[in-house]
Amino acid sequence: MPSTRRITVNGIQVNVAVAGSGPAVLLLHGFPHTWRLWSGIIGPLAEHHRVIAPDLRGFGESTRAAEGYDASTLASDVESLLDALGEPGAAVVAIDAGTPVAFLLALRRPDLVRRLVLMESLLGSLPGAEDFLAGGPPWWFGFHAVPGLGETVLIGHEGEYVDWFLASGTLGRGVVPEIRDAFVHAYTGREALRCAFSYYRAMPVSARQIAEAVEDRRLIVPTMAIGAHPVGRALERQLRPVTDDLTAHLLPDCGHIIPLDKPRELLGLLTPFLGERPSVHSG
Repeated sequence: MPSTRRITVNGIQVNVAVAGSGPAVLLLHGFPHTWRLWSGIIGPLAEHHRVIAPDLRGFGESTRAAEGYDASTLASDVESLLDALGEPGAAVVAIDAGTPVAFLLALRRPDLVRRLVLMESLLGSLPGAEDFLAGGPPWWFGFHAVPGLGETVLIGHEGEYVDWFLASGTLGRGVVPEIRDAFVHAYTGREALRCAFSYYRAMPVSARQIAEAVEDRRLIVPTMAIGAHPVGRALERQLRPVTDDLTAHLLPDCGHIIPLDKPRELLGLLTPFLGERPSVHSG
């Protein structure tokens, strides 16, 4: 089992689970998750890596900050965390809300990100996701974006709300009770909900940050895109034009919450990719 600690970075305290030793692997979760999203893969990864799995700003046991939920600030949080842990670099694996954060970090600091794995998310308004968005964005994007609404109407019903995402994100298979209960606990109460929804309220700012970042730079680190249901290959299509070294996979019969729905299949992709020697890029 990983050990957890709170580390002060970028003006907040980040709760982080750490396990194993070796080249660092940083795991970034999304909504409605905490670091426990990675429970099924931390052990195997920790056999050959130092696995670092934080609760992102505002989530889980990390500081419920008043602001700072844009991708740029979150990337700075992560950069500071690696520095605080004495890691000169890491492979970064991210899903959902963690994906734009990891993408920006790798764009800005290719010296810090050895390899990059991005899953089940969109990167702002970059071209390539038109088919996925043809019917409009997922319904909860708009609901979460309205200031004060979600945290008002969901009080007392957080469990039912989280359960919907866990069922939908595993194609009805669900997750084990301990993980479910940990997630519900993490998203119970007005402040917990406000922080979670702040990610969605910051999406226009994050999208602008991503668009500006790709204007004058490319993603040069070896990158893997993994899709499932419902994002599919939309993320891959966004990455292709801006990425030098991209591998892409689509997991069949797999829900959005890949690390909990298909951990064995995910490990089958991650293990060889993370274990390869880093490529050397010039220029």
